Amino acid sequence: MTQNTKKRRGLGVVLIIILLVALVAGWIGYQAFMGPSIATDEEYFYVKTDEPYESVISRIESEGIVKNPTYFNYVAKAMDLESTGIKAGRYKLSKDLSNRRFIGNLRAGYQDAVKFRFQNIRLRQDFAGLLGRDFEADSLAFLNLLNDEKLAEKYGFNKENFFSMFVPNTYEIYWSTKPEEIIDRFSKEYEKFWNAERRAKADSLGMTIQEVSTLASIVKGEALHVDEMPKIAGLYINRLKKGMLLQADPTVIFANNDFTIRRVLNRHLTIDNPYNTYRFKGLPPGPIMMPSIASIDAVLNYDQHPYIYMCAKDDFSGYHLYAETVAEHLINARKFQKALDARNIKK
Repeated sequence: MTQNTKKRRGLGVVLIIILLVALVAGWIGYQAFMGPSIATDEEYFYVKTDEPYESVISRIESEGIVKNPTYFNYVAKAMDLESTGIKAGRYKLSKDLSNRRFIGNLRAGYQDAVKFRFQNIRLRQDFAGLLGRDFEADSLAFLNLLNDEKLAEKYGFNKENFFSMFVPNTYEIYWSTKPEEIIDRFSKEYEKFWNAERRAKADSLGMTIQEVSTLASIVKGEALHVDEMPKIAGLYINRLKKGMLLQADPTVIFANNDFTIRRVLNRHLTIDNPYNTYRFKGLPPGPIMMPSIASIDAVLNYDQHPYIYMCAKDDFSGYHLYAETVAEHLINARKFQKALDARNIKK
């Protein structure tokens, strides 16, 4: 074998080695940037507002978010993540997510919105707790806003009726949105909900839209079935027109702040509280719970009938018996009281 042949063979081996190294390096680079990188089964990764860069990177490793932290850190450095910064947010994770895409999301703040749905909310603290569960800010931050008289006035409410601004529905809001901005979003949705048609119907009732919501909250508290709401609303509107006490049991329960009451007794009716509609005429100062869309529309589209009394049916179906006179009502009430006694429901 000649010297030149040996040199060529040696050069060929070197080239092959270089090619193999290049291929391996390319494959590693591709895997680092473009390969599936997520190891965790968690659905989301959360970054808090103003969380330090080092903290986020440390958590990605300690929480087992990515398969290969070395690859992740390499790509983060290549994409200059530390300089550009990481945005606060709720980031969707999936097994096919690459480091390049994950880091791109963190840089740009491409987060998944929270689908925030609420209904059947009784008290402000319940609503604040729900908000604190689903968003970055804690429940106390939201509760302070819900109790803020000046904030309520800013949106045209007072502290008592501010709760009626929040229309139960499904809202898409980013997890890291500030509490004040979330409240403002609800205000905008409230204005959309109270369109010209609904406002005209409220005017025809001689009520403000806040008063409609307050009555709707009573209807919501009284009705177990949506299809009965317009009939219940009609009854209370009849009583308001006649200047009668509403005598709505749900307001008494609210006034007593005892939601374990199943049977309203005379001792519950004596409480000196403006929400006690057995003692105070007209509507209470604000809603006794968050009214639903169905209950608001039931008030605006109430059934016209002559009834001014109602009592729960003794079959415990959740529906009511209606009456025009006290005598008829007492017959219905005795039936229900007898049914309560039979089930040993004393309070």
